[in-house]
Amino acid sequence: MPFTIVNSIISWFLKKRKHQIELFLKYPIDVQNELLFKLLDKAKHTEVGNMYNFSAIKSYKEFTKKVPIQQYESIEPLIERTRKGEQNLFWPTPIKWFAKSSGTTNSKSKFIPVSDEALEDCHFKAGKDMLCLFFNNNPDAQLFVGKGLRLGGSSAVYEDNNTYFGDLSAIIIENMPFWADFSSAPKQEIALMGEWETKLEAIIEETIHEDITSLVGVPSWMLVLLNKILEKTGKSNILEVWPNLEVYFHGGVNFNPYREQFKKIIPKKNFKYYETYNASEGFFAIQDENNSLDMLLMLDYGIFYEFIPMDKFEGENSEAIPLSEVKLNTNYALVITTNGGLWRYLIGDTIKFTSLKPHRIRITGRTKHFINVFGEELIIENTENALKQACLKTGSEVSEYTVAPIFMNGNNSGGHEWLIEFRKQPANINYFTEILDNALKSINSDYEAKRYNNLTLAMPKINIAKEELFYNWLKQNGKLGGQHKVPRLSNSRKYLENLLELELVS
Repeated sequence: MPFTIVNSIISWFLKKRKHQIELFLKYPIDVQNELLFKLLDKAKHTEVGNMYNFSAIKSYKEFTKKVPIQQYESIEPLIERTRKGEQNLFWPTPIKWFAKSSGTTNSKSKFIPVSDEALEDCHFKAGKDMLCLFFNNNPDAQLFVGKGLRLGGSSAVYEDNNTYFGDLSAIIIENMPFWADFSSAPKQEIALMGEWETKLEAIIEETIHEDITSLVGVPSWMLVLLNKILEKTGKSNILEVWPNLEVYFHGGVNFNPYREQFKKIIPKKNFKYYETYNASEGFFAIQDENNSLDMLLMLDYGIFYEFIPMDKFEGENSEAIPLSEVKLNTNYALVITTNGGLWRYLIGDTIKFTSLKPHRIRITGRTKHFINVFGEELIIENTENALKQACLKTGSEVSEYTVAPIFMNGNNSGGHEWLIEFRKQPANINYFTEILDNALKSINSDYEAKRYNNLTLAMPKINIAKEELFYNWLKQNGKLGGQHKVPRLSNSRKYLENLLELELVS
């Protein structure tokens, strides 16, 4: 009974935030404009503020003329100076936390500054809003009768020159109020363990005896955990372990390839899936309706948004537009100005708007993760949707995949080479390939044009990967757990060749 009362009190408190959300739903452009000038005013006496004369900026147009669009490499010298102890460079309050970004390559890590304001007014606020929106849509939810299982990054937090770095999830756990641990599993000491496989076993040992009511984490790694729990307990589905499980809050990768696999191991008709869009740089959007594929862009988290149409994308030389000028179903690169001291920062993600009243979005991919060797403009959203169709029609299940170009050679057409790890293989791989190819043609007219009579693009070539190839590749590169992802699409053959090489030698 006391747990039910606690659940009622917490859910009532969370629902109150809905009135503030309704304010930016009603006045989105005003809220964003006001936010931009608050950020400029706060940082006007920083080194960056003086460099670009923030004090003189009186309009959005002036802001775009004075402040350049920047990628990480351009701001890295300022970040490194801050990591060595200098302050007031790009944000006025002390920056002591840095989220070490988890990329898909072996390239140098990025250290994204995380201010106290970003923690409090963005990341923690978003965590509350995620629950607020869920409780408003599901007033009978009993999440706080049990515990939420959080599956975060695999790294602990490290100290360097009196500053700290680690996975964003580890930084958030380190800064959470002490009482948050009571409603979460695993305990903080396990959540912050560094070695992924040991940590996984510890999570299983602790949580199989808990009353877990919600899950939070990246789908690919959550699936690994849940399958290991079934293996350990000998149960046929997760509801036999946690009968009161109500919702899975997921993000980090497209959910489509994993949806059917989750439905099989969580066979509950009214089970809810809620998507979130968060990154080291900020928390951007949250699904605000049951059974939706869209997320509400959160406009009052200390983040000012701009958008670059991908058909005009030229990196730092691009021209961005504000929220007031966006159109439906157009692919945009996301540019952010934040209360963590990022100014017109090109985050590398691409999105499209599915609604303008309110502003709802879907993630379509990455600015660098696409294939456009032959003018086909293939993006991750295309491949995810095509795979979903092929799997449904052949009764197969995809665990992981990557795609690379086959470059033209003499009179031979080019093409796309796929490496797919199936959880359940199709009976006929040629039939699967044909459905996949036809789905891509129906989704992407540029791909269809290049496939005409096999002149530019031949039929896709599909390699079937052995079990756990991608897992072993991530392990070999020190990228197990957390936000680490397999690169889906690339204009080069680097990742594919590395994976194929590992396939042959192991």
